[in-house]
Parts: sequence; structure tokens; C-alpha cells
Amino acid sequence: MPTTSQRRTSPLREFFVGASFLFRGFRIWITAPRLMFLGMLPAAIVGVLAIAALVTLIVNIEPVAAFVTPFANDWSELAQGATRLAAGLALILASILVIVNAYTTATLLVGDTFYRKIAAHVDSLHGSPQAPAPLGFWKDLRRGFAEGLRVLFPTVSLALLVFALGFIPLVGSIVAATAGALLGGWLLVVELGNIPFESRGMHLTARRRTLRGARARSLGLGAATYLVFLIPFGAVVAMPAALAGATLLTRSLLGEDSLPNNPLGSPDLTEQPPAS
Repeated sequence: MPTTSQRRTSPLREFFVGASFLFRGFRIWITAPRLMFLGMLPAAIVGVLAIAALVTLIVNIEPVAAFVTPFANDWSELAQGATRLAAGLALILASILVIVNAYTTATLLVGDTFYRKIAAHVDSLHGSPQAPAPLGFWKDLRRGFAEGLRVLFPTVSLALLVFALGFIPLVGSIVAATAGALLGGWLLVVELGNIPFESRGMHLTARRRTLRGARARSLGLGAATYLVFLIPFGAVVAMPAALAGATLLTRSLLGEDSLPNNPLGSPDLTEQPPAS
């Protein structure tokens, strides 16, 4: 029975516990540096496309902002400029939410083999759960692609919400940025949990239900990862660590920290000697 998700702790503390899984994920570099480096390769390949899309939007943001605010054409120059500035910022924030989540989905598909090995390495260090019967590479790939699309579809609706929040007078950009980090972080942790939950025979519906059972902790990992992904080249460096962190989060939510062959039996799952 999951014990870690049932402790009566404050949501804020749970949020920071979740965020800490990302930084524990970085410490997997100690035990598997070569594997983590390989995990950076698909992140870098997909990252080039993601950066190109974002740069293209930013370069063309003025005409795009004018296109989505035709109602301001006849306004005074000051009002028109303020509205289109707000629209431009809101568009960038909403687009970042879509790009970050699309980037994550695509990277996990491209680097599926590497990321499964990272998740398996984390589990092997701390007590591997019983694995379900494998479906085979192509079935796993099709399921991952289908579930990735199911996670991406809500992204568009949430991006529209972030865009609308950007028009709130005075504080619109701040509200939109905060909402983008939280909403995008939630979508991100659902997607990152794909491989570790799937390796336990738990697919999208069960994954969402489990993550909702510890929403603050799950959101902590997702929001921290989202913010790190916004740092230039941060997504490339952080992707393998984020996958490792998602595996650690999965273990904590399913009560696997105390598996009999876990040499520590504690939440700090990365204090292990380097693998040979």
C-alpha cells in the first residue's frame, strides 16, 4: 500500500519534496554517467527543433500579435500598443507551454530506449518492482505515441487559458507565467511518468489517478522541471535527470521505497555507490 503519499504533511512541504526529486535525479550522473549522457542526445536533437520554433515565433511576434488583436486596429496608438504588447507576451507564454510539452513527448519517443534504461537503472539501485510481461518494442512505441497525444491534446486548451490570462490588466503577464509553470508542470509530470509507470503495467488512466493522489508532490517535480527547461539548454541537460526524478517520484507514490532489496529503505534513493 502506498505509504508515502498518505502522510499528513502540508501541501507546500509536499511540493518541495516533489521538486527535490529532480535534483536527486541529477545525482544519477554519479552512478550512470554514460547512460545519462546518452539520454542527452535525443534531448539535443529534438531541442534544436523546439528552439527553432520558439525563435521563429519571437522574431515574428509583432505581426502575429497584430493578427490576433484585430479589434484594436482603430484604437489610439497607446491603447493599441499596450494591447498588442500584452498579446505578444501572452502568445509567447502560451507557446512555451505547448512547445515544452511537445518537446518532452517527442524526446521521450525518440530516446525511448535510453530513457527506459535510465528508469531501469534507478529501479535496479533501489529494489526493482515486479515487471509486467513486455508487449514488444512496436506495441510499446504505439502505446507511448497514443498516450503522448492524449497528454498533448489538453495542452492546447490550457495554452489558450494562459493566453487569455495574459490580458488581465497590470498583472496579466505575471499571472500567465505562473499559470503556465503550474499547468505546464502538471502536464509535464504526467508525460514524464509514462515510462516508470508503464514499466509497472500502469498506463495513462492509472498514472493520472496516482499522481492526483499526491498532487502537490507531483506538481513540485513537474513545475521544477518546467522552470529548468526554460533555461537555455536546460532541457537538454535536465531531460535524463527529469526521467530519473520521475522514476523516484513513482517509487515514492507506490510505496516502493521500502522494498526488501532496497539497501536504504529511505526516501533519499540516490545515495548509492557508483555502478561498475
